[in-house]
Amino acid sequence: MRGRADGGQKRHLVPFICVVLLIFGFLFIYYGGHRGKHASAALDYGTKFSRSLGLGWGSSDDGDASKTYNYALGKEDGYENITPKSFPVCDDRHMELIPCLDRNLIYQTRLKLDLSLMEHYERHCPQTERRFNCLIPPPSGYKVPIKWPESRDEVWKANIPHTHLAHEKSDQNWMVVKGDKIHFPGGGTHFHYGADKYIASIANMLNFSNSELNNDGRLRTVLDVGCGVASFGGYLLSSNVIAMSLAPNDVHQNQIQFALERGIPAFLGVLGTWRLPYPSRSFELAHCSRCRIDWLQRDGILLLELDRLLRPGGFFAYSSPEAYAQDEEDLRIWREMSALVENMCWKIAAKQNQTVIWVKPLTNDCYMDRTPGVSPPLCRSDADPDAVWGVQMEACITPYSEQHHRDKGSGLAPWPARLSTPPPRLADLGYAAGNFETDMENWQLRVDNYWNLISPKITSNTIRNVMDMRANMGSFAAALRDKDVWVMNVVPHDGPSTLKIIYDRGLIGTVHDWCESFSTYPRTYDLLHAWMVFSSIEKRGCSAEDLLLEIDRILRPTGFIIIRDSRAVIELIKKYLSALHWEFFAVVNAEPNSEPEDGEVILLIQKKLWLVDESLKDLR
Repeated sequence: MRGRADGGQKRHLVPFICVVLLIFGFLFIYYGGHRGKHASAALDYGTKFSRSLGLGWGSSDDGDASKTYNYALGKEDGYENITPKSFPVCDDRHMELIPCLDRNLIYQTRLKLDLSLMEHYERHCPQTERRFNCLIPPPSGYKVPIKWPESRDEVWKANIPHTHLAHEKSDQNWMVVKGDKIHFPGGGTHFHYGADKYIASIANMLNFSNSELNNDGRLRTVLDVGCGVASFGGYLLSSNVIAMSLAPNDVHQNQIQFALERGIPAFLGVLGTWRLPYPSRSFELAHCSRCRIDWLQRDGILLLELDRLLRPGGFFAYSSPEAYAQDEEDLRIWREMSALVENMCWKIAAKQNQTVIWVKPLTNDCYMDRTPGVSPPLCRSDADPDAVWGVQMEACITPYSEQHHRDKGSGLAPWPARLSTPPPRLADLGYAAGNFETDMENWQLRVDNYWNLISPKITSNTIRNVMDMRANMGSFAAALRDKDVWVMNVVPHDGPSTLKIIYDRGLIGTVHDWCESFSTYPRTYDLLHAWMVFSSIEKRGCSAEDLLLEIDRILRPTGFIIIRDSRAVIELIKKYLSALHWEFFAVVNAEPNSEPEDGEVILLIQKKLWLVDESLKDLR
């Protein structure tokens, strides 16, 4: 009897336990689903509810894709009823995350990289399942950045709380900590007493008038390799010279982050095994000041990459012990480097104290007159010198096109006329001068419209660092010529090679694939312009959610986004605003007389300033 009674109690107990477990299960799901909004340190690797734009943008005939998307959403109808989840906040260890330049990823995935070739500083992007699905938090005490031009000389310490460079480079005047700010006296490893004096000395070595490196507008674009905190590029700006300041995320961590916080054009990159993401003949001057690069390695392949990037008659200014020291090792390097550049047809334009400046030839004549079999060889005639995305460097000389050879130079107008003058390389793309001029007129009208819409939110110095995420020929940037801004012009990796037109206009930019993360630190741009970017990646099955999170990573708090795209895209993005802590303040038809469902729509958004606490309180 006792056994039967116990068995009856157990039979009644089992359903009771099941009911209790179900109740707890529902409570866990309910509160767990709401907890992400308030989490102060959360990571989510994977579970995206939209792996592809094609799953959510309304007009697909692929029933299976739509069904997958709706199931993930828990919806049975189209994208109109999407209610995106709240995004958790990344752990504060990731407040400076650069997903494709993340050394932790390299360690975790055990990539086999050759450190001697700098492969560990090159791009290695995470697979889909390893991507961070969270908002990058600002550091504790973050403030709206100091405005340009004051920012060239000082930034808030709280925004980049790293002072090791100030101690390591204390004798070289890179940066100095003073109270709650970090000051930049303008020094560098080679120019302790100021970049301005050093720049003037280079101009004097080349006999340029008035000690101005711009050479009456003929020298406009510069590549500064191993740029440190970019003081060289920062001080060039007052001479109407713009530098692409380049450095890796190496032992001098955060140097590019400091540069961008200062409002100076800069980019994370390294001379390793892949071509730099710039087309051939983009720069009038390349500069290396104590950049610690072995230019002789692999048959001079790194110096030959600079040669590819320099225009006819372009200069390479090299400040390094090899140029002046007398110990045996430096003398050996100097002899071998001199022999290499002689075979490359470079000549010494000037040599003074610790700096040597070489100049490239204006034509192909020297290349044709070299002894047969001499190294380095000329590149294959069918090689494309402007192909850069995922293309490895080659140890060969890039000869000039027949047109450049005939013209004995690039045929570019001096700055600022260069900005609006159709460049000769338009013909490479099959464009006529009329196409160029029409494009410039259209974008001037569009940018004027943008500024009318955004003007209630800004003052003259609110915006400094700008990115055009799909730049075409650079006319968006050209239309901003009267604003005190600079523009990173981003050209799609799989489209026409219009980036060379952008450089020929005296602007700067890079090639990129927006299905991947961009090579910059978080919180580095004030304004992003996305013209049909979402629609373009839709065709390749890439994630809208990933791109929105990437835009949020790049954008500074209180920064702006201008999205110009189809109405379906705009309606989808509007549903993400709350989850991203963004707010829109204007939605208008791109063309005033267009039908409501036709054509492009403009969405203007501002990112809120929030800091991590229990409620993600909006501090604006």
